[in-house]
Amino acid sequence: MSKFNREKVMPRYFLIAVVLTLAGLAIVGRALYLMTAEKNYWLKVQQHLSHDSIPMKPNRGNILSCDGQLMASSIPEYKIYMDFQASAFENDSLWLENLDTICNGLHEIFREKTAAEFKHDLEEGRHKMVENKKTGEKTMGARHWPVWKRRISYNTFSEVKKLPFFNMGKYKSGFHWDEYNARNRPFGSLAQRTVGIMFGEIDSARCGLELSFDSLLRGKNGLVHRQKVLNKFMNITEVQPQDGCDVVTTIDVDIQDLAERALLEEMKLPEVNAEMGVAIVMEVQTGDVKAIVNMARVGDGQYAEAINSAISYRCEPGSVFKVASFLVALDDGVVDTSYVIHTGSGVMQMHGRDMKDHNWRRGGYQDINVARALEVSSNIGVSHVIDQFYGKNPKKYVEGLYRVGIHEDLQLPIVGYLPPRIRMPNTKTTNKAEYWSKTTLPWMSIGYETQIAPINTLTFYNAIANDGKMVKPRFVKRLQKNGETIHEYPVEVLKEHIARPEAVHTMQTILRHVVSQGLGKKAGSKSFQVAGKTGTAQVSQGKGGYKSGTVGYWLSFAGYFPADNPRYSCIVCLKKWGLPASGGGMSGVVFHNIAEGVMAQNVKMRVEDARDEHSSMTAGIKEGNGDAATYVMSRVGAQGEVTVKPKTEQGLVPDVRGMGARDAVFQMESRGIKVQLQGRGTVREQSLLVGSAVKPGMICRLVLASNPRTEKKKPIEKEIEI
Repeated sequence: MSKFNREKVMPRYFLIAVVLTLAGLAIVGRALYLMTAEKNYWLKVQQHLSHDSIPMKPNRGNILSCDGQLMASSIPEYKIYMDFQASAFENDSLWLENLDTICNGLHEIFREKTAAEFKHDLEEGRHKMVENKKTGEKTMGARHWPVWKRRISYNTFSEVKKLPFFNMGKYKSGFHWDEYNARNRPFGSLAQRTVGIMFGEIDSARCGLELSFDSLLRGKNGLVHRQKVLNKFMNITEVQPQDGCDVVTTIDVDIQDLAERALLEEMKLPEVNAEMGVAIVMEVQTGDVKAIVNMARVGDGQYAEAINSAISYRCEPGSVFKVASFLVALDDGVVDTSYVIHTGSGVMQMHGRDMKDHNWRRGGYQDINVARALEVSSNIGVSHVIDQFYGKNPKKYVEGLYRVGIHEDLQLPIVGYLPPRIRMPNTKTTNKAEYWSKTTLPWMSIGYETQIAPINTLTFYNAIANDGKMVKPRFVKRLQKNGETIHEYPVEVLKEHIARPEAVHTMQTILRHVVSQGLGKKAGSKSFQVAGKTGTAQVSQGKGGYKSGTVGYWLSFAGYFPADNPRYSCIVCLKKWGLPASGGGMSGVVFHNIAEGVMAQNVKMRVEDARDEHSSMTAGIKEGNGDAATYVMSRVGAQGEVTVKPKTEQGLVPDVRGMGARDAVFQMESRGIKVQLQGRGTVREQSLLVGSAVKPGMICRLVLASNPRTEKKKPIEKEIEI
């Protein structure tokens, strides 16, 4: 007989099933309640818990010059705060006892704000009522009250941390901070738009190489786990951050400084008073950009690098474009240098419009050959040849321009680059900007009806200097990490030959003659040969055309040096309003100063060559150890007395007299003093007294001078090439 009693067991099973069902329903009900009624609360909890693991920022990579000098590097900056609910405020007596001392100390560090203002702000933060978002309760004292609203340097931060009460530690005193990576530029605004600028508040790249190589410079974040131990959080690194790569540029700091000063000196002259200026220096064989200057007037006669116009300012280039036109004709073999052009008295009808040479009021050039037409920049000479041989087939001429590389899209690694616009013939379009009329070809041949940035024009001239091989402008040589190269950017050849070798060699000869016996004489040098071409174009005022109000001019000189063995190519452009306006007499002068300065840097001379039997060697040490300097001098065989400037303490104005501009600026700016430079050479005078106390916002004017020039500057000719 079975021992199973159905009447007793089944009610028990039923009871268990009911209990489990009710439990399941309770779980589902609770889940629904959490998903609906308490959703916002648990989302806040999740957000809070996510902070237990926080990203750890890596160090941003440096940007270096071609010889390894720092052009942009990361340094720490801080924002400082007070937590008025820290343990030290459980009894206010300690805070009140030190408050006046703290405020006086803050005033000594931040002179813009008085001690009374600091006291008022801090007390306002201490008495502020803060609501707890979870419980809704209100407590007195802000948790994140700014002591100073702007970022401060590490040195300033260290001084603040030494103040009474603040030096007790963040958990006790409530003094805490946020750390940021700030970009420091040891050479100031030198090549600023090319190297790049950072948005300081959000540590984000704004322009230049900083933006183009942002992902490589930035590195990869690490991960830190925050664990609470004894009411304190400990940071435990889970994933180490990967620091960013260093970017080694092609910029030569010395050439960059030279080009910037030469350009600014010309722009500020009363007869020039330029609105904008561009200068680029490129190494011929490699395409390495050694200097790139972009200056624009920002107000009150001051100039700054506001826009990278060298790569983005597309404009009608003017007469420097004539070289491309004649190179097409020489390459096609339709003319040679002996071909004679009848320019008449300097005015010629071109399909119903007057084409004029710059000397038409003086009777023009009459009969000249092709070579002479470029030497004197004859508009009639160039446009007549192109119109005569390509007028029936203008497409062949434009295809020739594409072939010689003046239209090449360089695809530069800098955000903002705009490729050239040289349009193909189109007589069917209704778009006025694209319509091709009978006058388009002759005016295009002399540099109008096109849009080209200075970097493209220079790349074309660089190809002529490089015997027809066109190389891509290079701004970055390599990426490196911990001193080791991880990636190299090789020289990139865009075109092996832009034209037949005979045509290129002929153009090289013509460009030398432009400087030696043409309109480009002021760009030349007595020490070495220079080749190049001047350009002066009227600037279109949009709907107003070329003759609305005061006429604007785009002045340029493009060329290379030394012409017999080209090492560097260079272009200088100036934008100004009104006469006088001369590409050779203004831009050419800047080219001359840059070329002579660059070549002078390459002169190697022995010290012994400057000595005679009565001379004595004296070594001047800017700052340092005199005994060590004497030892070094004796080891290298130098005789004479060693003079050492006394070292100036960090908080005092240094003596920078006798230093070069870069050293002087570094000494001043490392102490927080802003600098205004006047002149070129070494520092002769400084406006601030040596040894006086440094105060925030101080500005020091440095007067630089070198040996006086042996020859006076000639007046600028008023010839206009348009």
